[in-house]
Amino acid sequence: MASKTQFTNRLAKEKSPYLLQHQHNPVNWMPWGVEAFARAKKEGKPIFLSIGYSTCHWCHVMAHESFEDETTAKYMNENFVCIKVDREERPDVDKVYMTFVQATTGSGGWPMSVWLTPDLKPFIGGTYFPPQDRGGRPSFRNILTRIADGWKNDRDSIVKHGDEVAKQLNEMAAGEASAAEKPGRASLYGALGQLVKRFDAEHGGFGTSPKFPQPSIMNFLLRMSVRRGLGATAESEETDRGRSRKMALFTLEKMAAGGMHDHVGGGFHRYSVDTYWHIPHFEKMLYDQAQLSRAYVDAFQLTHDARWEKIARDVLDYVLRDMADKDGGFYSAEDADSLLAHGKPEHGEGAFYVWTQTEIESLLGAEAALFKKFYGVETVGNAPVGSDPMKEFTGKNTLIQRLTVSAAAKEFKKSEAEIEASLAASRTKLFTERAKRPKPHLDDKIITAWNGLMISALARAAQALDEPRYLAAAQRSAKFLRENLWRDGALIRSFRHGPANVAAFADDYAALIAGLLDLYEADFDTAWLQWAGELQAKMDAQFYDKEHGGYFQTAPGAADILFRTKEDYDGAEPAPSSLAAANLLRLAQLTDSKDFRERADRTIASAATQLDRLPSAMTQMLCAVDASLAKPRQIVIAGKPDAADTKALLREVRAVFSPNQILLLADGAENQKWLGAKLEFFRSVTTVDGMATAYVCENFTCQAPVTDPVKLRQLLAH
Repeated sequence: MASKTQFTNRLAKEKSPYLLQHQHNPVNWMPWGVEAFARAKKEGKPIFLSIGYSTCHWCHVMAHESFEDETTAKYMNENFVCIKVDREERPDVDKVYMTFVQATTGSGGWPMSVWLTPDLKPFIGGTYFPPQDRGGRPSFRNILTRIADGWKNDRDSIVKHGDEVAKQLNEMAAGEASAAEKPGRASLYGALGQLVKRFDAEHGGFGTSPKFPQPSIMNFLLRMSVRRGLGATAESEETDRGRSRKMALFTLEKMAAGGMHDHVGGGFHRYSVDTYWHIPHFEKMLYDQAQLSRAYVDAFQLTHDARWEKIARDVLDYVLRDMADKDGGFYSAEDADSLLAHGKPEHGEGAFYVWTQTEIESLLGAEAALFKKFYGVETVGNAPVGSDPMKEFTGKNTLIQRLTVSAAAKEFKKSEAEIEASLAASRTKLFTERAKRPKPHLDDKIITAWNGLMISALARAAQALDEPRYLAAAQRSAKFLRENLWRDGALIRSFRHGPANVAAFADDYAALIAGLLDLYEADFDTAWLQWAGELQAKMDAQFYDKEHGGYFQTAPGAADILFRTKEDYDGAEPAPSSLAAANLLRLAQLTDSKDFRERADRTIASAATQLDRLPSAMTQMLCAVDASLAKPRQIVIAGKPDAADTKALLREVRAVFSPNQILLLADGAENQKWLGAKLEFFRSVTTVDGMATAYVCENFTCQAPVTDPVKLRQLLAH
């Protein structure tokens, strides 16, 4: 293997942590760009494109096995122009070639390995390739040899194949015209029926291993749990609400109890490799923390069960402690891998997080018996059979909650308060000890879209949990983005040691707009609404598909992209069109704009084919469908923001899970004037007898005002 500093390639000049991880590979990596493309054309070589991200476990594995091997690197350098792409920096490039890999192999993932003609047209692709033939996968070296030989001996056929593939992909990406009628009730209940069939009633979640948290599904089910007026009958509607509530809350409960949840340090790992939520893929992504914390906040609003608040705070406090930049932005991810010990090269997945029984007994003493029983600690390790094929976790334990507090209290003959106090003290001891271990790599890139999701989560939590710290953090992040990544009326994708040179994509705009709309409802500063409106105008100008409806991920005219793509799946992150549809509906309520409403309806209609075929794949879009079918509802509080009676009314509104309403403050000052210029009914809203007053309005028509919090609570219940 090459030494760390023996080689240096063109990636050394990049900002991306992922690209910098490969700067000393003996492979002559180049960043994605015209220089690399020109070299491929000049030298007549195919391009080997490797796409991944800095906290990707199998990306590290392939790098150690192949890209650090001098013999393999020499062959790559002689026969290919090798390009590295950080999928988090360039999701547009990733989407194009992931579409190809999934279409030709039936699956995808990272690291993604794709071979292209010098004109960027793909002809062979895959994901991870081992150094030797293994597990049905051909070795990377054999793949390289076959492709190099084919390029040498039958280049014309390969180029022709690449042209045909590019044409087919372009046709796929073009999509279909939006439907004459936008999707409605049938899509909502069709998706619910599909989710019922896939639901794991024993362990929570949907399908089998690997299990992902899928927060968009939680958002949809929680909405369906309060949906009224769309069921086939009153009886069936009640059944559907109950099923939605049960699936969402049971899944949230099982995830929080599982090993995918970091019981010591807070937050959630990326996914579970087994069906039990037990052994996770240990990386932590900001987008998961943002979306899951919001789901737990919504569960708390729905049920007023304190355990959901506890989990939401656990996630948000982890983010503020470990993923927050001092200037306000939030970092992208923490790695799955880390060193086993300081000063030694050996590393392993989850090394920072797992424990031996001996370690726990030594740290906890007399309290170890309770802790071991509660969190499933075993002498031989607690990885379920089949979930540790590489035997990485033999003798090691991933903490998973095996008992309830009440069951532990009975078994150990203590009060529940004593059990909780003992467990909390034990977790603190483990946290202190764990901090001495080598920490996983932190990807300190600040991505606009993921920060937008985080602003939403913090703003929603600030309201529901009455927590000023969360509001302050959301405001700091929004100010950071505005000051650093909003230049000349356009967004920039990311920041690390300064803004990147990559323009923002549709998901950046959509997620940030959603965050700003949530932030307005938390602090009632109309500056956030003004910026959201500017962002929406820019998003519409750059990404809106005037022919078919919906939003492209990329702006037109990019020379380094084969075709513009649209995302039609709400996966780990919601699709831009799904977020945009909901944003447009909210902006329509805030401005009484028919244009916003029409664009929202057309964006929803553009998803009609997918929602007819597989509605459960677009559950975030279905949240927008739900919102579009509901009567627009505004709750207006007239009063001074810091007055006790105003706060009392706000608490009543924020205690209710009502996803299709917006909350406005009529403060009698500049903020009210700004909104009043757009909303006629809002101009005359005022207090009654000098007391803070609540107006519950539907479609801009308000019921009689109330000043009593109890009466407001009764109004909100209907």
